[in-house]
Amino acid sequence: MSATAHHSHGGHSHSHHHGNVLNAGLLTANEKQSAAVQLTLAMIAFCLLVLGTGWRWLFPDETGVSQLLLAAASLIVAIPVLRSGWHSLRHPSLHGITDQLIALAMLAAWATGDLLTAALLPIIMIFGHVLEERSVIGSKEAMEALARLTRSQARLITPDGKIVEVDNVTLRPGDLVEVRAGDRVPADGRVSEGQASLDTSSITGESVPAEVVLGTDVFGGAINLDGLLRIEVTKTGEESTLGKVIALMQRAENSKPPITRLLERYAQQYLALVLTIAAIAWFVTYDDQIMLAVLVASCPCALVLSAPATAIAGIAVAARHGILIRSSAFLEELADLTSLVIDKTGTLTFGRLRLQEMQTTGQIDQEVILALAASLGGASSHPVSRALALLVARDAYYPLTNIRELQGLGVVAGTERGEVAVGRPELFERFSVIVPHAPQHDGPIAGVSIDGEFVAWLLLSDTTKPEAAAAMAELRELGLNRQLLLTGDRQSVGRALAHEIGIEEVAAQALPEDKLKRVLSETRSGFRPLVVGDGINDSLALKAGAVGVAMGAGGTDIALASSDIILVGSDLRRLGTCIRISRRCRRTLKTNVFIGLGWTVGIVTLAGFGFLGVAGAVVAAILHNISTLLVLANAGRLMRYDEPLAVHDT
Repeated sequence: MSATAHHSHGGHSHSHHHGNVLNAGLLTANEKQSAAVQLTLAMIAFCLLVLGTGWRWLFPDETGVSQLLLAAASLIVAIPVLRSGWHSLRHPSLHGITDQLIALAMLAAWATGDLLTAALLPIIMIFGHVLEERSVIGSKEAMEALARLTRSQARLITPDGKIVEVDNVTLRPGDLVEVRAGDRVPADGRVSEGQASLDTSSITGESVPAEVVLGTDVFGGAINLDGLLRIEVTKTGEESTLGKVIALMQRAENSKPPITRLLERYAQQYLALVLTIAAIAWFVTYDDQIMLAVLVASCPCALVLSAPATAIAGIAVAARHGILIRSSAFLEELADLTSLVIDKTGTLTFGRLRLQEMQTTGQIDQEVILALAASLGGASSHPVSRALALLVARDAYYPLTNIRELQGLGVVAGTERGEVAVGRPELFERFSVIVPHAPQHDGPIAGVSIDGEFVAWLLLSDTTKPEAAAAMAELRELGLNRQLLLTGDRQSVGRALAHEIGIEEVAAQALPEDKLKRVLSETRSGFRPLVVGDGINDSLALKAGAVGVAMGAGGTDIALASSDIILVGSDLRRLGTCIRISRRCRRTLKTNVFIGLGWTVGIVTLAGFGFLGVAGAVVAAILHNISTLLVLANAGRLMRYDEPLAVHDT
């Protein structure tokens, strides 16, 4: 589509050129106003054109009035056309070729006295652009919908316990907010009180509501379906998950697929070829309409739009599935992956210690033991203590007195049930408590004693994600048969997890540089590795892989910055979705390039041999717009792609 409709502001950066398909979600107020002005000019010019042709038909002897009306129509639309053409000369790009060809065709029509064609060509192009704006891509609507999610009211709990309605943009990390049933979570945070079901489909693509309890991290933009929550804000604005979604989509929309870069390399040669063909056609036929038709037919809009339209559709549909893609280069890379290198903690596992098993040795009720262990766990910042603190709700804690934390051993405190100790086996030796033999367990163990009597072992572990095995099997079906588990944990822990989820190769006790070396080794061996991780120690490896995927929910900022793709909900089954969307995008792109190239060559051939008739340039302009809309419609088919996650009974 010609950029005549987008360039009335001459000094604008060319990155916002052709293509409001590329920047549909990012139109500034000036750009929207400019597009409206051009559409208004085109409509005025069209009315004058209709009057001029009507006058010529009704009063064939008074051609002067008809010519004046047509001249006025062509002059009105000439301003944006010539301004765009001049801008594209100063800022050469692939999209600028269309501007230059339309400007040349209009000047040539003026030179030959064909005022009807001089007016009709830019009018058709501007109206075609409006159709493009309203096309099936819908990225503008997707972006605006995301932006709306970031703005909402929040119920801020003040230090004195009062609730104040505030705009969520005023929230800061550390603020406490209340979220009632039906309310939208105003910012990223952590549940400090209550439990509820949250609809996170707008952010993670997960259709099944997420159950959240004390200590659960939640995303801004999620909707509370039931229950009353108090949430401590952790991230706001651009730092929040939703803020990053929007920033990444904006960056992705402005990135250039490899095929676009290839076309740009030969842009000037293409323009020279078109002008040569048009000149030859005129010298052979001395037919102005054939020359004009060749110029218009050669506008490569459909070909130019084929890659970005497909990329934006792919990026938008991926975002709907909770997958954020930084660059449209994923179209090339994801489809060709041959191996998988995946981190353990926080990727295949939740990265948080949970109670796996409880072995009691006395007659004390298990709920009492858990409440006591949680109470003492809440008095320490040790990772094991933090896990114990989440065993029961905070309001079930026992009041503590005389709290003592023995560094690296555990916590001792007075309670209404006596003196309680929670910690490693060595802690009880220090207090001369008789301890039964510790059970065999690949993970942290905490013992509990009450008044010198040992009552229970608490076996903690990092729980494997329920979808991990299915996700790995799915990737093998997609051709990623070579799978390597990288972990900083002990060999026994890595082996046990690998066996559980079906991965054969394990590299344990790996430091960040070890992970990087393994990824580089994969590449040297001829593989194209998909690297999946979440932590700071994965950032080097994520950058080195053919494609790096970071877990969005618990991923650190540096890992997110190092990755090419982010899984917002951290659901591993979305890795398969990534690859399937990529392969579908590639098929769509090939079809679009075929449509764009084939249609352009076809119209140029018909125009060159004079088959487009006496109004060849106008017919070429109409056919040109049809090809552009065909490409957009084909890309838009991607938008209907849906892949709901199977509900796992876990």
